[in-house]
Amino acid sequence: MMDYSKLLNSTVKEIPPSGIRKFFDLAESMDDVISLGVGEPDFATPWAIREAGIYSLEKGRTFYTANAGLMELRQEICNYTLRKYGVSYTPKEVVVTVGGSEAIDLMLRSVINSGDEVIIPEPSFVCYKQITRLAGGVPVTVETLEKDEFRLTPEQLKAAITPKTKVLILPFPNNPTGGVMQKSDLEAIAEVLKGTDILVLSDEIYSELHYGEENHTCFSAIDGMKERTIYVNGFSKAFAMTGWRLGYAMGPAEIIAPMIKVHQYGIMSSPTTSQFAAIEALKSCDEDVEDMRREYNYRRRYIVDGFRKMGFSCFEPLGAFYVFPCIKSTGMTSEEFCERLLEEEKVACVPGNAFGESGEGYIRCSYAYSIDNIEKALERIGRFAERHIKK
Repeated sequence: MMDYSKLLNSTVKEIPPSGIRKFFDLAESMDDVISLGVGEPDFATPWAIREAGIYSLEKGRTFYTANAGLMELRQEICNYTLRKYGVSYTPKEVVVTVGGSEAIDLMLRSVINSGDEVIIPEPSFVCYKQITRLAGGVPVTVETLEKDEFRLTPEQLKAAITPKTKVLILPFPNNPTGGVMQKSDLEAIAEVLKGTDILVLSDEIYSELHYGEENHTCFSAIDGMKERTIYVNGFSKAFAMTGWRLGYAMGPAEIIAPMIKVHQYGIMSSPTTSQFAAIEALKSCDEDVEDMRREYNYRRRYIVDGFRKMGFSCFEPLGAFYVFPCIKSTGMTSEEFCERLLEEEKVACVPGNAFGESGEGYIRCSYAYSIDNIEKALERIGRFAERHIKK
């Protein structure tokens, strides 16, 4: 009988499964569960986008596209980025990917050599550390703190840089905390990077979901940073297009070209129907995005207020669609809290340590769900809190 454990890649064997999916799968196996676990918009993809996808199928547009993506889509991505953030790119500086996650994977695999270090602020999205390891790199995590509004500080960055540092990942607006980096924060980070050869992977997938008085600032718009930045974005969050699986990366052609090479061998091209739909999204759906952003903002205020009324400390998120309340007052670990909440009240959340060790003592709740679901979930969590918060 074959011993498959000897045949598997050693890095893959060591990588744990996603802590997000664990609780989602548990919730799926139970009845009457209210889930606040997955970051997926509850809105249908706007009709204009769906119609464009349907029309492309009716016209028989079921062919492969260029490896980098449809020229019309890449041009529209450039137009959109210039219009929204004032940063100018050309189509040869764009690659269209299968979701934002593939863009992250392509960038890291294209630039990382064995032993190169990648600085990752945490808590943050679960893929960064593991994709770094799969690329042969060494993740160097930096603990962002609630007192700093979960922002990466220039002092923290300076302390993390070594001669082996190759990439800094900037995941803002942040999943899971909802923290944002304002223009002045980004400028301070830029000052640290000037004069180095450190690349920046700026994951701005939640850029349109920003609720503060100051609009989102694209990192490549900061003076001197465009030449070192790979900007990652996509259609899943802002346009409610999760199942369409479409993202993109933009940056210097010298880095985008090898990324396209990796994409060419691993994927060939992104889904054609999705690409035609995405052109319409960028051209005509600003109002739809704003309507969804307004609704998320209402849910954001509602859920933060709900947790605070229960007695939980809850940082005010200014981006994405997550809250990250502190549950240390219960004396439970994050995993214990989420497991017992699911068992006792049938509400699914994600333990904070799924996003790095610095997330211990917190839980992530998504408000991408309907206000009715959020209201019912808060009622159940409130009952749980009455029993478990230590007075």
